[in-house]
Amino acid sequence: MKTYEMPSEIELANTLEQKLELLKHIGRSFSVYRIDCGSCNGCEIEIFAAITPLWDPERFGFKLVANPRHADILLCTGPVTRQMYYPLLRAYEATPDPKIVVALGACGVTGGIFYDAYSVLSGIDKIIPVDAYIPGCPPHPASIIYGLTTALGVMEQKLQKVSFEHDGDLPPLVEDSVLGNTLFERDLLVHAKKLMSYVFGRKLFDKYLSALVSSGNTKDAKATKASITQAMRIEDDPRYAECMGILHNEIYTQYVLCQEEDKIDLHRVKWGAK
Repeated sequence: MKTYEMPSEIELANTLEQKLELLKHIGRSFSVYRIDCGSCNGCEIEIFAAITPLWDPERFGFKLVANPRHADILLCTGPVTRQMYYPLLRAYEATPDPKIVVALGACGVTGGIFYDAYSVLSGIDKIIPVDAYIPGCPPHPASIIYGLTTALGVMEQKLQKVSFEHDGDLPPLVEDSVLGNTLFERDLLVHAKKLMSYVFGRKLFDKYLSALVSSGNTKDAKATKASITQAMRIEDDPRYAECMGILHNEIYTQYVLCQEEDKIDLHRVKWGAK
């Protein structure tokens, strides 16, 4: 839940239509203001590497500015510490409307390894609206340049279309969301990795999604509860079983209208019994 209520005049000036109009006017040049919201400086090192002649970002029109009032884009790093909460808001409100906000690095995107620290707010999008994400810990300079230019449509001026004879054989870059909202899969995977690490977290993510889809109607709270509960009961590894219940209670219920009885009682489910 955001702690910042956006002023109405800023909200009205930052609609999707206004931002798309801004991208048309940016053309081949755009000004970027970097704001460090409590990062470890790993992302900053890569940003400064990205603006060197080796990478030559000015060929794409990428220029850093020293004042948010001169910027088209806010490039935000770090998990947002308590001390940087108000400076971030001041920079956001000082940037001319409409504006583009980019969250850079694992910490900027989700809070990274500091996500549950007492002194951080766990990601830029918890405070202000974010238009583009560039993940990585830290992102490579090429990723930073590519992410910015792709998000702004600048790369379309440089890239040529490549056609394939068998497009259907290629895996889709983004699969359709089971709930019609890809943020669900994003939050589900992030939480799964927090619970069981990167390798086993991905397996947990796959197990949960498989059980969810098998319910027949992923938006039916009662049907999905029954399906996940059954998957927990037949799961041999108690870690996966319990964590599937946690994912359901903490992530799924945020995206689907659920009553308290639609949550899984982890103390009553017996797993490992096929």
